[in-house]
Amino acid sequence: MVKYSAVFIKQGLMAFISHLDLMTLFRRAIRRAELPFTLTKGFSPRIKISMERALKLGLESESEKMGFYLEKEQDPVSIKEIINRELPDGIRIVDVFRA
Repeated sequence: MVKYSAVFIKQGLMAFISHLDLMTLFRRAIRRAELPFTLTKGFSPRIKISMERALKLGLESESEKMGFYLEKEQDPVSIKEIINRELPDGIRIVDVFRA
């Protein structure tokens, strides 16, 4: 299991997405990108993601941080490109690095 950190921006209409919906959005993007993600343990497993902080509804940001786990080591640049293809306008990953 390899931990990665990512920095992303949240702008435009996506500023009005809630924190929980943002988590769901990233989980779906990682699943659609077909990355070898790690699942949480428990009754209803989910893709293992964590956000550094919850941004208030309606606020834009250019440097939000999140962490996620993959089963295999991947190239951070390719991770960024693959996930960005699956994200809607207003949310973009600007940097991915191994944590």
